[in-house]
Amino acid sequence: MTDSAAPSGRDVVIVDALRSPIGRRNGGLAGLHPASLLGKVQSALVERSGIDPSAIEQVVGGCVSQVGEQSFNVTRTAWLAAGLPISTAATTVDTQCGSSQQATNLATSLIKSGVVDVAMACGVEVMSRIPIGINSSKKLGLGVPIPKEYFARLEMTSQFEGAERIADQWGVSREDTDAFGLASQERAAQAWTEDRFAGQWIPIEAPVLDADGAPTGETQIISRDEGIRETSLEKLSQLKPVAREDGVHTAGNSSQISDGASAVLMMTAERAAALGLTPRARVVDTCLVGVDPVLMLTGPMDATRRMLDRTGLSIDDIDTFEINEAFASVVLAWAKEVGADLSKTNPNGGAIALGHPLGATGTFLMTKALYELERASGRYGLISMCCGGGLGTGTIIERL
Repeated sequence: MTDSAAPSGRDVVIVDALRSPIGRRNGGLAGLHPASLLGKVQSALVERSGIDPSAIEQVVGGCVSQVGEQSFNVTRTAWLAAGLPISTAATTVDTQCGSSQQATNLATSLIKSGVVDVAMACGVEVMSRIPIGINSSKKLGLGVPIPKEYFARLEMTSQFEGAERIADQWGVSREDTDAFGLASQERAAQAWTEDRFAGQWIPIEAPVLDADGAPTGETQIISRDEGIRETSLEKLSQLKPVAREDGVHTAGNSSQISDGASAVLMMTAERAAALGLTPRARVVDTCLVGVDPVLMLTGPMDATRRMLDRTGLSIDDIDTFEINEAFASVVLAWAKEVGADLSKTNPNGGAIALGHPLGATGTFLMTKALYELERASGRYGLISMCCGGGLGTGTIIERL
């Protein structure tokens, strides 16, 4: 890489990043408590980096369904359950699907502002145990999250309906979404075949469950993403649409329900030098944008434009994009709108193939972007996610 400025002063750098394999629904990770899973990743990141864990001043984690096993500040619980120092503070944030990317951005702000010198960003979601939306369920007897005043101002749509309206507005067809879904599966399979994920994941020991979901007393090692499956355009074309009878989204071109955890170790460049740690990337810019909550999922468009405008970079300066594949139309419409090259977008597969463990996905995408920049000798990576309620997260990193 040429013409890259070395980090200095309070530049925020990424020292290391790790993730668990992504488990499918009721798959290999389903027997693990979410705090146990996240704690395994947190402690592995500390151990591999060689940092004294007491030097990490704050941990900022993402989690969406903060109820039951994922309540009570799961980020802090995970840290303590892993035997890590009680002096390290922790916060759990909810920015819907973008929670752990926003955790990364908040950690960046804490470091940049001088509040801390070292932080860890992370995220977890075990959707097999804590189903999506359960914290808003009427079954809890705690009411609903949306007050009557909201409906007087805005139409309440589902994410599936938002994705269909995006497809309508940007001219995305069923053939387009199926082709994108197939490409995600093929890229993910190729990535594992070529060992492109080497170094970014750790094996996870997890309980074996019986047919009723009860622990058998045995354990297993999970060492591969479980959502990848062989398919074809013919098979994908036979799947029924989910949201509308004539819709373009099916289970084959939408994100999977998944289990997983991920984490990123960040600090000032000055602190990294003092600790003898080698920075691998610099955080160039971050953002969180609000967008139309009816279409809901257009956030990556606005986030991309905002960061490019502020940094002076062009879309062609970006060597790899990680745009969450919540639905195929989200990424396809984003690429049309901002002029991004789809060949550089999710080059090792995305949530359609690998899975979308909600609160863990943001730092998972950060990890993927870092390793892909290193593998392909790229310079800039742009990561963005759409979020429920009409938000978009954004981060640009520069490989060092």
